[in-house]
Amino acid sequence: MRTSYCAALLGTLQIAVAAQAQEAPPLVLQITVDQFRGDLIDRYGRHLGDGGFRYLLDHGVHFANAHHRHANTETIVGHTTLATGTDPAIHGMVANLWFDRVAGTQFYNVQDPDFPLVGAAGVDASAEIDPTQRAATTDGRSPRNILTSTVADEIALHFGPASKVFGVSVKDRGAISMAGHAGTAYWFSKSEGRFVSSTFYLDAYPEWIAEWEAKGTVAGYAGQSWELSAAPETYMFGTSDDQPWETDFPGFGRTFPHAWGEADNRYFTTLLTLSPAGDEITVDFAKSLIDAEGLGQDAVPDFLAVSLSSTDYVGHLFGPSSLEAEDNFARLDRTLANLLAHVDERVGLDRTLIVLSADHGAPEHPGYLATLGIEAGTFDFERVDTEPGFVRLRAEFGESRDLILNYSNPYLYLNTAAIAARGLDKAEVERVVADELEKLPGIAYAIPSSALREGAVARGKIQDAVLANFNPDRSGDIYVVFDPHWFIADFDGLTVASAHGSPWTYDSHVPILIAGPGIAPARVSRRVETVDVAPTIAVYLGAKPPSGALGLPLTEALPAPGDGAAKATAE
Repeated sequence: MRTSYCAALLGTLQIAVAAQAQEAPPLVLQITVDQFRGDLIDRYGRHLGDGGFRYLLDHGVHFANAHHRHANTETIVGHTTLATGTDPAIHGMVANLWFDRVAGTQFYNVQDPDFPLVGAAGVDASAEIDPTQRAATTDGRSPRNILTSTVADEIALHFGPASKVFGVSVKDRGAISMAGHAGTAYWFSKSEGRFVSSTFYLDAYPEWIAEWEAKGTVAGYAGQSWELSAAPETYMFGTSDDQPWETDFPGFGRTFPHAWGEADNRYFTTLLTLSPAGDEITVDFAKSLIDAEGLGQDAVPDFLAVSLSSTDYVGHLFGPSSLEAEDNFARLDRTLANLLAHVDERVGLDRTLIVLSADHGAPEHPGYLATLGIEAGTFDFERVDTEPGFVRLRAEFGESRDLILNYSNPYLYLNTAAIAARGLDKAEVERVVADELEKLPGIAYAIPSSALREGAVARGKIQDAVLANFNPDRSGDIYVVFDPHWFIADFDGLTVASAHGSPWTYDSHVPILIAGPGIAPARVSRRVETVDVAPTIAVYLGAKPPSGALGLPLTEALPAPGDGAAKATAE
């Protein structure tokens, strides 16, 4: 149980008064590391330098037991939760993909045909390995599918037009979700090798972007390789460079060095994103943005969100327990230090509120778990129709494939038209199909949406997480939860070493680190939730929380009443 709401509210009001009495910092820097499990800072701490994570640990509050509380721990879901302070049931981003019943196609979360890219070609399907990107039916992008305000929006509302708001990422969904509706988002186009945006934000690129492109940052990686950055014996996984479950992506391989190839290789920019280079390029662009837009240069707070995606891509290909993941962490620490050093030079870290978290964690590969005696497996949804229970359903209901319209992880969508035409009760069909799914090896729960609507689901940690994910307009008819340590490993022919998206702890556990003026260093071990992040930023600044916010401010990261210093004790 969480702290009594009334007591927490009273404490929050007292702290809010103290926060407002303190001058707002000129810059809020929100960093989101994609697929960054909460234990990795401690696990790979031997690689920390002085200026990256170490700065945040030494000067801020480390919430070491933070979790997402929604069931579907995918990129857009976690990013938007961090941005809005609420559950996907309310902010609406229930999955990277959901099925559009009207159009009869899958729907990519931030796609929007009304706002095409500005002077850019969009996704190159022949070279794009992200299956969610390939599923988009338009190259247009916007944040309009986010149903509530974000903390970036609230900063713009509270401080007015003088407040500058930006989001930057390799991934469009990483930049757009964090920039919100009021900001400007830039993301990396792999098809063009540069950062782009859409007409939702601007009609033409500012001159500084052309200047950044002219520097040749991206082209500078041509003909180079991702080399191991230290001697193998200094790594936990220094003798495990070639594990059989790692993805052997053509031209990249599963052992060091990993070649990026030449600039004319159609996979050149993709390979950059599959390595620490993706984060290095993102931070280089963000530094130019800070300078060109003059962030943090006056008394009105500005907001910059930087989403770093390389950990996610490296994790998918090699798994979190790999030499590649470990070296990527070491390089991420140096890249973070590079960004913070630039902020310190231009604005001052003592005048910047820094918030770092992650959109989700990651599971271990079943092959690695097997070496430790832990049973695990991968699931193939294509084989469901051949299972005896579903063969029986075909005989009972007609043709099973006609009843099951689509599976977009984690939701199964039923053919409502076919069900109605046959005079079947949809809720009963959901129940029968869910019962058969739960009989299959690897599936822990199959929860019908009709039961969620009617409040007929037994309450528990997993059921509550599924309910937090349920949006009646976008969620499917049955939510599928795989057994612990099980996941779908094949994505349109690309077999991956790790795939997140479950409500289990390895996917829900993420770090939260907050440093800034008036915040005393602490390590907090009590369980907190990612819905608390956006309200914490808002209260710190004296702004109102986002419109759908459900979280409570993290009091350890706010100025304490009376002395202007943050609490330094952990519960």
